[in-house]
Amino acid sequence: MLILNADEMWQAVSLPKVMDTVEEAYRIFAKGEFFMPDRPVVTHGDDTLLYMPCFTEKCFGTKVLTLFPANPAKGFPYIDGLMLLNDAESGKTVSIMDGGCLTAMRTGAVGGVGMRCFSPASAHTVGVIGAGKQGFYQALYATCARDIRHIYLYDSFPGKDFGPYVASLQAALGGKQPEIHVCGSPEELLANSEIVVTASPATSPVMPNDTALLKGKCFVAIGSYKPTMRELPNAIWELVDHVYTELPFAMEESGDLSQPLEDGIITEDRVRYIGDYLLAHPVPVPPPPGTTTYFKSVGMGLLDLCVADFIYHEALRTGMGQKVRF
Repeated sequence: MLILNADEMWQAVSLPKVMDTVEEAYRIFAKGEFFMPDRPVVTHGDDTLLYMPCFTEKCFGTKVLTLFPANPAKGFPYIDGLMLLNDAESGKTVSIMDGGCLTAMRTGAVGGVGMRCFSPASAHTVGVIGAGKQGFYQALYATCARDIRHIYLYDSFPGKDFGPYVASLQAALGGKQPEIHVCGSPEELLANSEIVVTASPATSPVMPNDTALLKGKCFVAIGSYKPTMRELPNAIWELVDHVYTELPFAMEESGDLSQPLEDGIITEDRVRYIGDYLLAHPVPVPPPPGTTTYFKSVGMGLLDLCVADFIYHEALRTGMGQKVRF
């Protein structure tokens, strides 16, 4: 069995290859070549436990994830957990890896894929609302999806010290050094960003309900994973014909979809699936500049499984990790 910590997982792979793996996972989903039960979500107070099993022809695995909103104030990660990867024929556990790292890696790649598909090829600016761990990796992957020259950050957390966050992001960007700007309001971020990523735990929209501010941008919504959570305002539906997401369950799970559906603002025929798009477009076809697009991700176990399998084989190839015999 191979045990991989977060540093070893990042060292084993490249970000563009992780995005390629996520694209292929979406195609596997569209072709139905998997088995993935609806993930059980257990809530205790403000805390959440996610249990995400999934099977493909090559392998199967289970990610067990905890989401504790109070953790950052205590100095602990908001998201934590483990990924167990198993051999499809024998059921043997072949790897255990850091589930929080896997979530950040594949969720960042999901955002990157959304940008590859739905932002103009000429986009040079990205704004991230929610300067936490997920927002960090959204910004990082954005620089792989597009030639990003300016990153705009906004966080509603009172008194947030952006200094260490910006320094860490600059270090992670390596040779790429876009200018990083901290915004005082969502309006400032929207005014400067062609791509807008939301990665917050908000229960109400994180930007104004103003079509003039939203028009002509690519929105990648990452944070809303409960029916009570919401990041985008209703004005978005006046600007887009449809939203792309991952699976039908997203219409129940995310308040960004379930609430407009319940309120009669949209109907289900305006929800489309990114796997179908990627089957039809093996190479994504970016929209022209000035187009308003909307991709809503809730994640799914198939993404974790495919990325975990990729990490495992790359770690074996590069000699990463600790081999343990039980």
